[in-house]
Amino acid sequence: MASKSISLFPSPSPTCRLFSMTSRRNVKTTEMSDGQLAAVKINRERLWNDLHSTCEWGKGERWGDGPTDIGMSRLALSDADKQVRDWFVETTKSLGCDINIDAMGNIFAVRPGNRRGPPTYAGSHMDTQPTGGRYDGILGVHAGIEVLKTMNDLDIKTEYDTGVINWTNEEGARFPISMVSSGVWAGAYTLEKAHNVVEVGGGKATQKFELEKIGYLGPLEASYKANPIGAHFELHIEQGPILESSGGKIGVVDGAQAYKWFIVTVKGRDCHTGTTDFENRSDAMLTAAKLILHSHNKATEYGCLASTGILTLRPGSTNTVPGWVQFSLDIRSKEDAIVSKLEESLREDFERIASGKDIGGVNAQGTKGRGCSVEWQFDTDSPATKFHADCIKCVEASARDMLGTNAGSQVQRMTSGAGHDSVYTSRHAPTSMIFVPCREGISHNPTEYCSPEDCGNGAQILLGAMLRYDRLRAEKGA
Repeated sequence: MASKSISLFPSPSPTCRLFSMTSRRNVKTTEMSDGQLAAVKINRERLWNDLHSTCEWGKGERWGDGPTDIGMSRLALSDADKQVRDWFVETTKSLGCDINIDAMGNIFAVRPGNRRGPPTYAGSHMDTQPTGGRYDGILGVHAGIEVLKTMNDLDIKTEYDTGVINWTNEEGARFPISMVSSGVWAGAYTLEKAHNVVEVGGGKATQKFELEKIGYLGPLEASYKANPIGAHFELHIEQGPILESSGGKIGVVDGAQAYKWFIVTVKGRDCHTGTTDFENRSDAMLTAAKLILHSHNKATEYGCLASTGILTLRPGSTNTVPGWVQFSLDIRSKEDAIVSKLEESLREDFERIASGKDIGGVNAQGTKGRGCSVEWQFDTDSPATKFHADCIKCVEASARDMLGTNAGSQVQRMTSGAGHDSVYTSRHAPTSMIFVPCREGISHNPTEYCSPEDCGNGAQILLGAMLRYDRLRAEKGA
């Protein structure tokens, strides 16, 4: 399936492809010096054009006047997702890759190496949020394909298989479990649970039904045991403001934050707003507001994060004090122990605040009512993730190749605040990530933007890291 070309990138300078193979063919990574590895360059213009060409499938909201100033709405397993999947398969096959598709629709494109073994992959996702942008996940997959194209252009032979993975439904926007397919691969979810997830918005389609519908319910078992990964590198926009605000070019990601999700239910008593004075109310809404405020204040005290993104109440009448409120609670930290400490503190404090006691000043003013009860429901537990030292070193070495040994703060160690498929791959394979800046840190938004320079920088680091890791695997015989 051909994609439409969009020429938005300036012509490359004569020095953009420094590595020449005119005198030799089929050069092995094991025979390349550090200098030769550093001289291998991706084609930045090709990467940029390929990325935006495939964004024709699943276009979302226009936000500017430029040809690519259009967001994305490519939900998992939609018709647009099928179109970009078909492009992915056709493109990687044309590069000489073997294609494997598992029972979650994850697509593994494998370029054969000199010896067979679990491949070194670049992986990310092509699905988006309903009002998403063009770079979240999409850049990582395209950069992986550009790595394979560059190796083919220069006839570089890796010691072990290399490849690209397109993970299914990373976003969890249509089928509401994020990173569910890499989670099945890692053994965090059962295949049955994942297949039976129903789409949001009142529809009845399950993931399995839609996988069958678009032709991507693969025969391969979705499991790290049946389909092992040798290493997993993921390029991603930062989705935050740190790199841009500090002048950083590359984030070397050494892990991901721990987080826990809960559903908190506050029970009081419905009553009339005009005939019930404050002292005789069991106001679930007012209590929930105090609990949410306290979670923010306590997280600030502990140096971590607490957030509420969903709040529902009953009965939902202007002249009725709500007697039932439920809200989500997301707590995060770099350290598992701090997440547990915050959870323990909030469980104790919520009960006392709901009964009317003044904790942290939230009940210091106003009129004390009759109190409410609080119930906690556990939702998700994602422990802190530490990425593999060898993969991190390969990313850092590749960054030095591009930016020089005196890059300073342009290369920064970072911890991911968001979840990614790499969190699950790291449970069973050496893994690391590469972050590049995105404008104002904006993501999950049509205006999400990563410049041609930063997209190219990230892909260049990805190429160097994968080549270095292949050479390292050969040295270790792993």
